[in-house]
Amino acid sequence: MSEQSVILKIENHTARLVLNRPDKHNAFGDETIASLLAKLAEVEQNPSVRVLCLSATGKSFSAGADLSWMKRMASLDYQQNLEDAKQLALVMDTLNTLSVPTIVKIQGAAFGGALGLISCCDIAIASDNAKFCLSEVKLGLSPATISPYVLKAMGARRCRRLFLTAELFDAQQAEKWGLVHEVVKQGQLDDAVDKVLRQIISNGPKASIATKKLIRQVSESDLNQDKQHATAEIIASLRVSEEGQEGLSAFFEKRAPSWVDKDFGE
Repeated sequence: MSEQSVILKIENHTARLVLNRPDKHNAFGDETIASLLAKLAEVEQNPSVRVLCLSATGKSFSAGADLSWMKRMASLDYQQNLEDAKQLALVMDTLNTLSVPTIVKIQGAAFGGALGLISCCDIAIASDNAKFCLSEVKLGLSPATISPYVLKAMGARRCRRLFLTAELFDAQQAEKWGLVHEVVKQGQLDDAVDKVLRQIISNGPKASIATKKLIRQVSESDLNQDKQHATAEIIASLRVSEEGQEGLSAFFEKRAPSWVDKDFGE
């Protein structure tokens, strides 16, 4: 297992996707990218999964791109680099559009492409020792493939500075600037993430998927009659669905709905 650059474990309706190169500060190259794509596809195809938690082993979440991978790619031509970059872009899009809710747990260094992974997750929780940097311009590069997601998370005005200065910023600044939702002490990180996992799993599975899709649809276009109709269709279909009927009945009958796994914990 220690030889795998990415580990996937599924239990209790939770997919735990773990970057597993602690000796390299979880820097990623083409092997890690291919593994992430394969394992995200496995999660998407597993009907038992209600939430995904992305995390990393060791002291760092991820140092971004692996230096040996970057050195190798620098020796290749434009077309080869284009195809390689498309794979990283596909990882970001796949994580961003994953149907189930996603949580990312961040400790230590999170540099470069790691901020793309963080921005593509629905909920980000960081330890107070986390450090962040969009370091690409220091290497004569640009945070191109991750930019759509980081810009949405932090805003264009903030990113103008962070993209162009490649300055280091801490967890408290990351929370203030919208990259992460919550900052906790390192020793409390697991408990904070598990609390949110339990909250999500206690909700309607199909409702969570529909709501995540709703967020994406509404945030990506201007309000108009078509969107008003589409959002009305979503709530109407959920109200009359088997899950919606069960959720409403459970609420009025003051009992837990059928999808709550009593063995998962309070």
